[in-house]
Amino acid sequence: MRHPHLGLLARRSWICTRCRTANYSSVAPARAGNRSKKNLPDAPARTRFAPSPTGYLHLGSLRTALFNYLLAKRTGGQFLLRIEDTDQKRTIPGAEQRLYEDLQWAGLQWDEGPLVGGPYGPYRQSERTAIYREHANHLVKTGHAYRCFCSTERLDSLARHRSQAGLPPGYDRQCADIPAEESEDRAAKGEAHVVRLKVEGYPMFDDLVYGKTGQNRPINKLDLIERVYDDPILLKSDGHPTYHLANVVDDHCMKITHVIRGTEWMPSTPMHVALYNAFNWTPPRFGHVPLLVDRSGQKLSKRNADIDLSFFKDNQGVFAATLVNFAALLGWSHTQKSDVFSLEELEQLFDLKITRGNTVVAFEKLWFLQKAHAQRFAATGGPVFDEMVAKVSQAVEETSPADQLTTILDARPLTEYIPPLLKADAKSYTNAPEFVQRNSTFFTTALNRPPYTPIPTPNGTTIPITALHTAAAALTLVPASHWTIETHRSNIASYDGSAAVLPASPGGGATESADADAEKTRVNADKAFKKELYHYLRWALSAGAPGPGIPETMEILGRAESLRRLQEARELTADVSPIRVPKRAQSQQSEDTTWMGSLAPLS
Repeated sequence: MRHPHLGLLARRSWICTRCRTANYSSVAPARAGNRSKKNLPDAPARTRFAPSPTGYLHLGSLRTALFNYLLAKRTGGQFLLRIEDTDQKRTIPGAEQRLYEDLQWAGLQWDEGPLVGGPYGPYRQSERTAIYREHANHLVKTGHAYRCFCSTERLDSLARHRSQAGLPPGYDRQCADIPAEESEDRAAKGEAHVVRLKVEGYPMFDDLVYGKTGQNRPINKLDLIERVYDDPILLKSDGHPTYHLANVVDDHCMKITHVIRGTEWMPSTPMHVALYNAFNWTPPRFGHVPLLVDRSGQKLSKRNADIDLSFFKDNQGVFAATLVNFAALLGWSHTQKSDVFSLEELEQLFDLKITRGNTVVAFEKLWFLQKAHAQRFAATGGPVFDEMVAKVSQAVEETSPADQLTTILDARPLTEYIPPLLKADAKSYTNAPEFVQRNSTFFTTALNRPPYTPIPTPNGTTIPITALHTAAAALTLVPASHWTIETHRSNIASYDGSAAVLPASPGGGATESADADAEKTRVNADKAFKKELYHYLRWALSAGAPGPGIPETMEILGRAESLRRLQEARELTADVSPIRVPKRAQSQQSEDTTWMGSLAPLS
């Protein structure tokens, strides 16, 4: 069913000259796919994001923009950007440009609006003042609004009187009954006045998230004696519109079908619906998204630097994909198995299953998503991964000793050294400086190794250090041409270290059962050896720091640096006292290199 807002309004309602002459933009067909009628409109949605340049984009406003963007894209509609800059006194220089840049950084490109144009411009409210005046005058002529000539002193006196009496604010409509000719004459002579909407009551409305809602404020008994009315100002004494008039007129003239905004606007929505009714316009569908709060239940203030987009983008190095993904999950529920989504995936999945009640912002989730997207970028490559490499390279150059870095790189460019490290440890990536700090052992030759401490085994024995030296030395026999992750992984897996753990088996006949038991014992012994070998190699190669696996570490460091570190580790553990374990000759183990296949040294 086509939304009644589309196509019908111009035929049955008054519309200003500017809106009447604008060409209606074509609407793309809705995307194919299963769609819940309950949670999505049946026709393409025209949505908008209307920020004010009195501040910068923050987490809450990004979510608002994102939900409107996704609803438009999910239904094959259009997403508009409108700058609500009527409050010139609070406008921050450069804020409008920052809004454009932040939205584009997040990937939320608007279909109509500043920079791109469109049939319903201008898209900056400061350039639409004549349109608002025309609409306000129309309401005056039809009796839905009136000019109020009351002085500021009189209004202040009325407000003080009601406040002292414990009554809510309101206006007594002293100017509502001024004859039309007198009102026109006084206005024409330049007498200061405002235009007020004449409201007898604010209607309920059907919210997409909260259902039937609105204001049903009971009349105070004293109001029956001193009757006042909630007649909001539409046009200020300087001729500029209030937010409420400009918002409603713009949404109608720009053919907006759906408005998704924060719950802080819910108290204003009945007023907006009343204004739509006064114009005899069909209002768009409203959906109010929950308030963002911290763990203590306090509202996240948009003035806090830690929710400003620049803080996430510039200070914390958060990916645009991460922040968009995080914002999408703040109040929206889905049925997918994973919470990790790209913007393109969100465009295909989004619906209006928005939760009610406040949404707690848990930033731990942000960093989980950051690591997940880092793995995606590392696996697929592309511009974002290239940017990761550039930022990590810059952080390395700023923090690592140049002479040591030269030794490690061994004539390799840093931009060639970084990518495999990022791919190997992307699961831990948060931002470039923290990644470099976590993997600092890859950028220095001066490893601060603690004394080597073997892993205790269940029976209290440990692997002889000489066996670990032998295994490490065997791994270094691989030539540079075969120095790859696959080779190291295969060689470590193939190496049988059980001889370092088990006593020599006595000779004699063996039964099938005994052979099976012996093989099980050998396998368990080899597992124990492998565990200790990995522990030793991590200590030798990276001072025991967490990070990429051993095969990955050896490939990234390269053959020369790996050999240097293993030799250094051997020397540091050369005088480790032998540990009492069952003895077995090691000569066979050190001489047997058949496990290395074609990589074994020639005799």
